[in-house]
Amino acid sequence: MSLEVWLALVALFGIGGLTPGPAVMLVLASAFRYGFRPAMLAALGIASANVLWLLLAASGAAALLTAFPRAFLAMKLFGFAVICYLALTIMFGPLPDTQARAEDAPPRARLFSKALALQLSSPMPLVYFGLLLPTYFASDLPLMPQLGIMLVTITTTELLGLGAYAFGAQKIREWMTSPRTARGFNLVIGLVMVASGLWAIFSTSGAS
Repeated sequence: MSLEVWLALVALFGIGGLTPGPAVMLVLASAFRYGFRPAMLAALGIASANVLWLLLAASGAAALLTAFPRAFLAMKLFGFAVICYLALTIMFGPLPDTQARAEDAPPRARLFSKALALQLSSPMPLVYFGLLLPTYFASDLPLMPQLGIMLVTITTTELLGLGAYAFGAQKIREWMTSPRTARGFNLVIGLVMVASGLWAIFSTSGAS
């Protein structure tokens, strides 16, 4: 992989990791409710799901899915339903407790699996892994070295971006004491999740 292609990959997923999509919003909400460390468990779930998406992109399965419009549409609608469900649990769920500790968060497996399921079912990764990432593979170069570089690059940029959001949300929680303001913050997070899910569906409509 050339330096130019690698830098373009860093830019693509660096911006993607900072774009307020469903995964970012889930980490943001987790940090706002429970603190930085539990939120990073959700971030690890998202990064783990990205490994599967990367393997699918490398194998051509993601591109193959776009060749079957009905299956592609069904997957996008299912993912959007999952996003809406999680958005509602954030918007109308418990408000953050400023005195809560990381130990008060749900079991680690639950935070991890919730984020894993969201990222696997969300239509957002279809944009990056299904439509954009395949163009970064060079057919005249060995696949495995490219795959390894992409895995490290995508995981690192994703975790750095999500970590920045988690840190920021924890700081917001420290000074946000009004229940009404906290509820408004959760409502904004949920609405952005739904809006980003809709954007992902429409941005891939040309493939369906």
